[in-house]
Parts: sequence; structure tokens; C-alpha cells
Amino acid sequence: MCRKPISVAENSRHMPLPKTMRAVVYRGKGDLRLETVPLPSIRSGDLLVRVAACGVCPTDIKKIQYGTVPPPRIFGHETAGTIVKTGALVRNLYVGDRVALHHHVPCQKCHFCRHKAFAQCTTYKRTGITAGFEPAGGGFAEYVRVMPFVLAGVVKIPRRNDFVEGAMLEPINTVLKAVRQLSLLGNDTVLVVGQGPIGLMFTRLLTLAGMQVIATDLIPERRSLGRRFGAWRVLNAADPDLSEQLHRATRGRGLDASILTVAADAPLRQAQTALRGGGTLQLFAHTVRGQTTALDLSQVCVDEKPLLGSYSADVTLQSTVARLVFSRQFDVRPLITHEFGLEQTAAAIELAAHPTPDSLKIIVSAGTATGPIA
Repeated sequence: MCRKPISVAENSRHMPLPKTMRAVVYRGKGDLRLETVPLPSIRSGDLLVRVAACGVCPTDIKKIQYGTVPPPRIFGHETAGTIVKTGALVRNLYVGDRVALHHHVPCQKCHFCRHKAFAQCTTYKRTGITAGFEPAGGGFAEYVRVMPFVLAGVVKIPRRNDFVEGAMLEPINTVLKAVRQLSLLGNDTVLVVGQGPIGLMFTRLLTLAGMQVIATDLIPERRSLGRRFGAWRVLNAADPDLSEQLHRATRGRGLDASILTVAADAPLRQAQTALRGGGTLQLFAHTVRGQTTALDLSQVCVDEKPLLGSYSADVTLQSTVARLVFSRQFDVRPLITHEFGLEQTAAAIELAAHPTPDSLKIIVSAGTATGPIA
């Protein structure tokens, strides 16, 4: 039986909502404050979602710690929750639906979109989810407003899956987009530099795609996780003969691709040199404007080793990502090590910015649970 869409007025009768909510407001460089702010009002094409879980993303950490955007803002964009109110024009999404959100969705009509450069689309660069102030994702709050132009990115979460799995769709999407960009062939050998949360996502997705992954990290515990997530070889990033080990692992041919999930110069140059002729060097972590480094450009030109960057998500991959995560073919739950209540968001940001051997993906929820997940 077809369910009738519930309008704003009907929602108000069925689900009383508060006039205010708690939110973590960015007030300047390194300054986060738990404040009481107005509940977002919605228009006819919007959703109002009660936040259940929001992942801490490195891009938000950089904005907060470097003060790269003007305050006030409410950050957090890896968001999942429950629809509590719908605009009169919204179809196929209903009060009570558990959903994962995407704050950036391209127009799919402009010159950039026709070239599949979605992250360069003007519409994509607009943030379509807010908890107040200048739209900035809003997931570090109790409720968010979801605007019409990002509704195409909303994904319903199956009953068997947790909200935290829904919150992981956006970061998994960004990594799958980068993997697809490499145009690899089956059984290619790929180096993944760094086995933090993003590096482990790369390791797992590349393994599922049939690649031989060589994973490196400085931390022994993360090297062990790299093995658990499917890496073919796991090497110590600090080993002085790492280059020789990479040479031997590929029987002297060189790597088909190298992926940098850390923004460090020495590993970048080492990863470039370890590529075979025609192999690809991909940057995933270099998101701070003004960073420069020295590279041997003859390797790009004469050795035909292209240098690629990959940033943000691709909404056309949503169904693929949802299938991988919700089927648990890629079980993301082992990535999530710590959950913090909203009032501990600053501590969550600090831990994500300065990880410990036992910390990976950090989640903020509107509840009060704080610390490691048992």
C-alpha cells in the first residue's frame, strides 16, 4: 500500500518538536562551544532530521583548528538520523525514516558535471544541510535542515543496520570515488600510505576490487589492522629499506598506483619513485591551501606517471556504496572505535586530530556516551 506523504502541518500534529536545541558552535580558531540555538525551520521542499550519529572528518578538523572559515558555524557532515518533519513538496521520504545524508550534491547538468568533475560544480560547492548560521553540515547538533538540492543524496538505512553505518556512507563514497578514478586492472599492485580510517577504507575497497594492496604505517596496531582489512603486504613506513622492500614486492616492475592518505612530503616522493612507468600517484590528504613540495617532474612527463587528486564524494556512487556497507560486504563497524556525546565534541575533534594507537573513526552523537566503544 502506498503511504501518503506527510506535510509540515501533519508532522507538527504527530510529532511535537522543541523550539530550541543543543548544538556545538564554532566561534573562531580552535573555539567550539555547546550552545542552545533555535530549531531549524524548514520550507516546503526540506526535511528536518533528528541527528543520531555524525562522524568527525579531517576537513572539519582543519577548518576548526586553522580557522580557515569565518564563524559562527555548526560543522559535521557525515550524518545519519531520523526524519521528524517533511515539507509539503517532499515525496518518497517520510517521518520516521532512518536516513544517511549527503551535504554536497552536484547539479549533473553543468560543464563540470558533464566532465564528471562533480566537486567543481557550483551547486556541489553549496552546502545543503544546516543546523543554523552559514550552512556547514550541521551534524554536531540535535537536528538539521536538509535542503531540496541535496535530497538526491539521502539514503534510507535498512532496519538491520546501525545509524553509525549510515554515517559512514559519505566517507566510504569519497574513497570509492578515488579508487574508481585510478582505472586499475585486476590484480594490480597498489600502495596505500597510511592505515588510519581513510587508509583502511582504501585497503578494503581495493581488496574487494581484486587488487594486491601493500599497506604502510608507522603504528604497529594500524599495520595489524591493514592486514585484517585485506592488505597483501604490510610494511613499516619508518623502515629505512622500505623502497627496496617495495621493489622486491613488485619483482622490480614497480607499483601500478600509490595512494597518499597522509599529507607528508617524504612518503609522497618515495611513493612516486616506487611507481612503474605509467603508474599513478594519487593525493587524497592534501587539502590545506598553500602546501607545496618538490617533485621530480620528469617522472610525470618522461616516465608518464600521472599525478592525480581526488576530493569529496560522487552521488552517482550512492547506491553502490549503500549496497557495500548495508550488506556488510564492507563491514565498517570495526573502523568505529570511539563515540562521544554532543557535549564532548571538542574532545572528539582533539582525539581525531591526534589519534592514539587504539583510535580510528570517531563518532559524535546527540546522546551522552563518551569514550571508546567496547
